[in-house]
Amino acid sequence: MSFFKHTATAVLATSTLMANAAFAEGELNLYSSRHYDTDERLYSDFTEATGITINRIEGKADELLARMQAEGANSPADVLLTVDTSRLSRAKEMGVLQSIDNAVLEERIPANLQDSDNQWFAFSQRARIIFYDKADVQDPPMDYVSLADPKYKGMVCHRSSTNVYSQTLLASIIENHGIEAATDWATGMVANFARDPEGGDTDQLRGIVSGQCDISVANTYYFARALRKDVKGLSADIEQIGWIFPAQDAEGAHMNLSGGGVAAHAPNKANAIAFLEYLASDQAQQYFSAGNDEFPAVPSVTRSESVAKLGEFKADDVNLSDVAKNLPEAQKIFDAVGWK
Repeated sequence: MSFFKHTATAVLATSTLMANAAFAEGELNLYSSRHYDTDERLYSDFTEATGITINRIEGKADELLARMQAEGANSPADVLLTVDTSRLSRAKEMGVLQSIDNAVLEERIPANLQDSDNQWFAFSQRARIIFYDKADVQDPPMDYVSLADPKYKGMVCHRSSTNVYSQTLLASIIENHGIEAATDWATGMVANFARDPEGGDTDQLRGIVSGQCDISVANTYYFARALRKDVKGLSADIEQIGWIFPAQDAEGAHMNLSGGGVAAHAPNKANAIAFLEYLASDQAQQYFSAGNDEFPAVPSVTRSESVAKLGEFKADDVNLSDVAKNLPEAQKIFDAVGWK
């Protein structure tokens, strides 16, 4: 089923989702590695709707996870928000999240975007797709496996093996195609690199504009952002770049997610659950898309204009809990093939 096919299921309004928490007294301690200024609206709207004050501690994901683990039962954390399946999986393995039984989240968030034990839920998504120079590439790769084809030798740019997006993409290839095929893919990618892996996703796109790369892999929200507003070194020449949603005749495009869960020792558990319910509401879901050019996790929510410009596509609906189990093997493959 297409990621964007609307369901006939009635969508709960934000006011209904928040009914039990409306004007509740108290606070919420949020540990977040999302670094987007646009998220301010999410926090202020939640407080306005519920009366719950949000106290934020922001930092890099690994630092927050280490802090939560060190704090143990004395941790003030109520909710962890972070980016990518790998980090959410790590949080679960470290024991800093707890399972919750919540009908709203079960109904709103697709099953493949939830942890198998309900310790974390996705609230927004980004498709990791193939971008190419329209002038220089007449036959772009149509799926991830084809990126390793020798005909693209010296043409491909990608992020480093230490990046969580790279790790999760390889983990998904393992899940969909097996370890042997995934190893062949990683080997071929290293052979096809136009340069050593460097920089972030925006740098992969700038590499096409500058002529360093003919083909790059990046998350859609970096490109959509450059369509919506000026991004230095990218927006002025963005018409030069074409894009492919990979594997449309097979598993579909790989999706990265941003998500969260209730902290293992949450002192304000009811408020934490109310906040997660809010993040799954139409209001918050639309803001993830409009404010940060992401795809909503809730299938029935309309995409923002910048995201809609990318077109319809089939998303890989592989269960991300299964993908997360392959992360250690993915790192082994990266090390074995010399992916820097």
